[in-house]
Amino acid sequence: MRCGHGWEQAYEIQHQVDAGGQTHVVYYADGERVPSPLTRPTCLNCGGNVVRIMRAGQVSMVSNAIASMHQRQHGTKNGGRRGSAAAGDTAAGSTAAEGERHHWHLSDLLHPFHHRG
Repeated sequence: MRCGHGWEQAYEIQHQVDAGGQTHVVYYADGERVPSPLTRPTCLNCGGNVVRIMRAGQVSMVSNAIASMHQRQHGTKNGGRRGSAAAGDTAAGSTAAEGERHHWHLSDLLHPFHHRG
């Protein structure tokens, strides 16, 4: 969470009973035994131990949404406006100047998770 890196990892979870009757949970990722992602989470990018665990598909959904927003933003800057808009018109929702770089805010990243109901 500190570096903003996002990834998805599938785990195979096995419940095993030892000779003494104690149940143990063993986690496997890509066929290799790994520590529990719940008790010792580690960021693959920075090695930090503060991570957010989400449902399957959530990281890729946010990544796709950010990429889509990024492509739309650069499409209007580099390729000009589409359609028959006059040169003096401003694009709807455009608040940044032409040469200004967009700064991401936490709300931008959480927007795809907003539930309307």
